[in-house]
Amino acid sequence: MANIALIGGTGMVGAHILTSLLANPAVARVDSISRRTPNAASAAQAKLTTFVSDDTSKWAGQLSSLSPTPSIFISSFATTRAAAGGFENQYKIEHGLNIEMARAAHDAGTKVYVLVSSSGANKDSAIPYTRMKGEIEEEVKQMGFERTVILRPGLIGGYREESRPMEAAARFIAGWAGKVHSSLKDSWAQDADIIGQAAVNAGLRALEGDLPAGSEKVWTLYGSDIMQLGSKSS
Repeated sequence: MANIALIGGTGMVGAHILTSLLANPAVARVDSISRRTPNAASAAQAKLTTFVSDDTSKWAGQLSSLSPTPSIFISSFATTRAAAGGFENQYKIEHGLNIEMARAAHDAGTKVYVLVSSSGANKDSAIPYTRMKGEIEEEVKQMGFERTVILRPGLIGGYREESRPMEAAARFIAGWAGKVHSSLKDSWAQDADIIGQAAVNAGLRALEGDLPAGSEKVWTLYGSDIMQLGSKSS
């Protein structure tokens, strides 16, 4: 039975991660750390504990104090340039908090780290967003978790609370393509619930040491991998 901590559990993918964790019999306890109360907490959840604070400087301390120590730490935490008020602030929030929380989890003794990243993540990219994502990945890998799992989904399908018109248009196209045939969509777009389930399944497999050959320390999942693993119940 695994104890798992999660940040980003109120977002589009994170909400599905949290739902999948709560439904999985292999998960004993879930600690969610967030700025607002997750929807899943609206009903009594015996194995869910929530820490809600707008002051993200308190998050690392909360994670470090968890007992028992989470065996798996999952981050689907992200923000947008618009919400942050520019890319410089987005970088400080998204990169800064992800690295701070990963370090706190590692120092506490967490064995497996799971990160929901993005396709095209590359620390050497000329595109600020993909460079930031790549830098987060590289810095986490250097921390030396027993196993690190990185998911690189493409366009994320599903309902998002905040308005992103261009992304919404692309999701509409992806939805239409998926209805024609899944092969027209799955290589470049994955639904949020599939990504969420894949993150949980991958984390639990990593904890058991059940990783593909050559991925003993770092396991990176791309679109087809996410579709395959997220379509399974376990």
